[in-house]
Amino acid sequence: MINFDKIVGTHENALYLRNQRLKTISDNLANVDTPHYKAKDFNFNKALENATSHIDRDIRLSRTNNRHIKLTIPFSGIDLKYRNPFQPSLDGNTVELEVEQAKFAENAMRYQATLAFLGKKFSGIKNAFKNE
Repeated sequence: MINFDKIVGTHENALYLRNQRLKTISDNLANVDTPHYKAKDFNFNKALENATSHIDRDIRLSRTNNRHIKLTIPFSGIDLKYRNPFQPSLDGNTVELEVEQAKFAENAMRYQATLAFLGKKFSGIKNAFKNE
């Protein structure tokens, strides 16, 4: 039997966290002109570390049959922080468009890289089954 937890490793958590970070940065971008809005972000590496340390502590749902899908309720270890602006605005908004766009682009690229890695992993598994 194939253990997908071993195949995907921490990449499942990484995709979840990258997606959450994209949403957080998108919120910042959407509020670039909102007075007194404070830009938020989180430390991806720390959140991923928290996610992998909570793997054994996830809430596991009981299965009454071995053919049932194993489900866990994901952790909620994202610690949002306010971002310190390089150049604060007069209206109290701390969103800096260029900074947010750069963070968004970097995170989106890393999200795509993780998807590509997982795609190659699953492609390799699929090819292994074809050759059997």
